[in-house]
Amino acid sequence: MKVACAQYAAGTDKDANLKTLGEQVASAAGQGARAVVAPEYAMFLSAHPDQEMVDAAEPLDGPFATEVARLAREHRVALVAEMSERIPGEPRIFNTVVAYEADGRRLGTYRKLHMFDAFGWKESDWVRPGEPRDLLTFTVDGVTFGVLTCYDLRFPELARAVADQGAQVLVIPAAWVAGPRKEDHWATLARARAIENTAYVVAAGQAPPMCAGHSMVVDPMGVPVAQLGETPGIAVGEVSAERLDAVRTRNPCLAHRRFRVTPR
Repeated sequence: MKVACAQYAAGTDKDANLKTLGEQVASAAGQGARAVVAPEYAMFLSAHPDQEMVDAAEPLDGPFATEVARLAREHRVALVAEMSERIPGEPRIFNTVVAYEADGRRLGTYRKLHMFDAFGWKESDWVRPGEPRDLLTFTVDGVTFGVLTCYDLRFPELARAVADQGAQVLVIPAAWVAGPRKEDHWATLARARAIENTAYVVAAGQAPPMCAGHSMVVDPMGVPVAQLGETPGIAVGEVSAERLDAVRTRNPCLAHRRFRVTPR
């Protein structure tokens, strides 16, 4: 099956962001993609996230999620997108990934676990982390997908926990903030998560100038099979069950492991 990363530079105009997402989903579907992954903060992104981000948040049945479900249904693709989820009575939001089946049915949600309190940022000021027990895996065309979000990529134990739940493809919506060596970190970590879990990685990032771009599809041997640079667009790559089985037979590191991951 074909999978796609959607890469664009979201802003504070939610309607414009949805329009861009719709255009990229249509393009990916036209190239035969059966699953499309949008970047983190696909709904709303400001240069200096603060109260404006909280004020823009929506419930899971709000306009953004409803339109994402409609796009999935219209283009007959599974669609993964991140939104700012309102928490009633709370001063913070959830950074929430929503996943929809090709018929518009919601497959599940994942609330980002690791807050980006690094490189001069403090995401925890406006985002509340999810619960470690609430991981998300789902199946499309017989292939099992598992979800991480952006900074989660730096924590190999989370990717391993998702792989333990049967994930064959790790999808990673991200707004990977640009900076010295950050593109190198992004590419290295995406390939490492693929290699150590013998899994595909579909890493969809926000485009510059604020973020690093370089969205990619990586195969279980750590080889990028489709990738973008700095400009908005889509990257479409093939996910093969035969390739996955062959790699896991040749490199059975999941079977050889001596430790398990437990949350704290």
